[in-house]
Amino acid sequence: MTAPGTVPPPVSRFRRALWALVLVPVALGMLGWWWMGGGGASSAAPARASSDSVDEASPGAPMEAPGKGGDARLTASGQQGTGAVVKAGAGDAADADLEARRSLWAQRLERAKRTLDTYVAATRYPPESRPSREQPDQMDLAEPERTRPLSRDNTDVQLKLKQDRVFVVGDEAVHFFVSCEDAQHAPRPCQVVSASAHEAEHMTGGVVSSPVPLAFLDNGSAGDPLAGDGIYTGKLQPSKQGFPMFSGTLRVDVRVRSGQSEGSAFFDILYTPSPPALFTGQVREVLEGGSLQLYLGIQVRKAGRYVVAGRLDDESGVPFAHVSFNEELKEGLQEVKLTVFGKLVLDEVPTFPLKLRDVEGFLLKESGDPDRELMTSLRGYVHTTAEYAASVFSSAEWDSEERRRYVGELTHDVDEAQHQLDLLAAADPKAEPKKP
Repeated sequence: MTAPGTVPPPVSRFRRALWALVLVPVALGMLGWWWMGGGGASSAAPARASSDSVDEASPGAPMEAPGKGGDARLTASGQQGTGAVVKAGAGDAADADLEARRSLWAQRLERAKRTLDTYVAATRYPPESRPSREQPDQMDLAEPERTRPLSRDNTDVQLKLKQDRVFVVGDEAVHFFVSCEDAQHAPRPCQVVSASAHEAEHMTGGVVSSPVPLAFLDNGSAGDPLAGDGIYTGKLQPSKQGFPMFSGTLRVDVRVRSGQSEGSAFFDILYTPSPPALFTGQVREVLEGGSLQLYLGIQVRKAGRYVVAGRLDDESGVPFAHVSFNEELKEGLQEVKLTVFGKLVLDEVPTFPLKLRDVEGFLLKESGDPDRELMTSLRGYVHTTAEYAASVFSSAEWDSEERRRYVGELTHDVDEAQHQLDLLAAADPKAEPKKP
C-alpha cells in the first residue's frame, strides 16, 4: 500500500488506466440507454450532436457536412414520427456547430486584419525618426516635477518638487526647487529644515554613507529665481561638492516644515564624472534616398554602442519629430546620423527650415550599475536646416528585413482565417453557390 502523500508507482497507474478503458464505455452506454428512455430509440443522435460541438481550442478540426450520417432514422417499431424528432435535433445541432465555427473564425479574421493594419501603420516610419505627437514625453529634456503629501498625517499640505535636470556630467550643476501648497493649489508656509546629498542606497547596499549637507535658500541667490516667493532652491555640483570621481545615482534628501507639520522627500540624479565622448557642435545635412540626414560631429573617447537623441521643431518652434541614433562607434572623430524620414516630412508637412535642439547621448554599458556613461547635452537650438521643397522627399514607407518578415507572418494569419471561413461556407448546404 502506498503511503499517503507519495506518488503512485507506474504499475498501479497503468492498472487504473486499464480499468478506466473498460468502465468508461460501459458507463456511457448505460447513460445513453437511460437518456433514450430504455433503448426505445437509437442513441446515435446524441452521440452525433456531441461530436459536432464547438472546440474553440482547435477551430480547424475536420467537420462533417450536415445532413449526413444518422440524421433520418426510424424507431424500432418503424414509426416515422420519432425519427423526425431525432432528425430535427441533429440538424439543429449541426447548424449551431457550423454557426459557432463561422463566428469564431470571423472574429479571428477581424482580429488578424486589425493587427496587420496596426503594425503596418505603426512602422511606416523607421524607429529612429518618429513624429512628435507619438512621443510627447520625449520632446523635452528631463526636468521632473511632482506633487506629494507633506506627510501621511497631514495630507492637506502638498509638497511641490522640481529639478532642472536628471542627467549631470562633469562640472555641471543641478538645481532643486521645493514649495508647499494646499489642496486648492494656494501657497502655504514652507521651509526646508535640512538637506543632504549622498550615494543612492541601492548602490551602497542600503547604507547612507558620508552625506554632504546642502543649503536650500529663498533669497534670490545661488540659483534661486526670486527672493521671498516661498520656493526654496538648492544647488548640487557633484564634482565640487564631494563626488568628483563618483559614477551613478546620487540622492538628495530634504526635510520640510509647513506650520506645525514636517515631512521628507528626495530627488535623484544620474552623474557621470567624465563623459565618454563629446559633441563637436558641427552639423552637416545631406539629402539621401528621399530623406534628410543630419550628421553630428562627435569626438569618441571610449569605443562602444552610443545612443543619441534630438528634437526637431518647425520654423515657428512647433515640435515636429524625435530623431535618434543607436550604433557602435570607434574611438576618434566620428559622425552620428539623425534621419529626418521623407514620408514623415510629407505626412506631417512641417514649415521649413527645421531646427534641431536639445541633443543628448550616452555610451551604453553591457553590464553594471549604472548602465550608461553620459555625454554633455547640447541644450537649446543646435542647427537650422536649409529650406526644401516637398518634391525632394520620398513617399515610400520604411522597409527592412524585419518589417517584411512581420508583415508576412501577420498576412499569413489573415489568409488562414479567410481560408477557414471559405471552407465553412463550402460545407454549408444552405449557402448559395459562388458564381464563376
